[in-house]
Amino acid sequence: MSTTPQNKVQRPLSPHLQIYKPMLTMTMSIVHRITGIILFFATLLLTWWLIAAAAGPEYFVYVEGLLTSIIGRLFLFGATWALLHHAVGGLKHLLWDTGRGFDLKFIEVLAKGSLITSIVLTFIVWAIAYGVR
Repeated sequence: MSTTPQNKVQRPLSPHLQIYKPMLTMTMSIVHRITGIILFFATLLLTWWLIAAAAGPEYFVYVEGLLTSIIGRLFLFGATWALLHHAVGGLKHLLWDTGRGFDLKFIEVLAKGSLITSIVLTFIVWAIAYGVR
């Protein structure tokens, strides 16, 4: 059999994102990956903060000033949500590793529950942080 273009077997192409109707579970899967990327940068920020603490009081005050600015707090708030969302998603995957929770209706409930839980926990963590401060 020849491999010339005329004899090439036509195979169906896999559908891409334009074909699929957006669903909550698909969106949550994408968000889970994005939160992983955010956590990478949050880890770099935490490392920078720890290095600043070890470098001396002047540099620490500088870094602390950046982190407590409006933009810094917004990033920290987002990083808190990303951490909690990623953790709750990890618990969902842990449940699936046991072979449970694969019913389509229950998967939808888990997706909504993980989103709501991560948001609520984020506000609780920040309320406690401001209360302790």
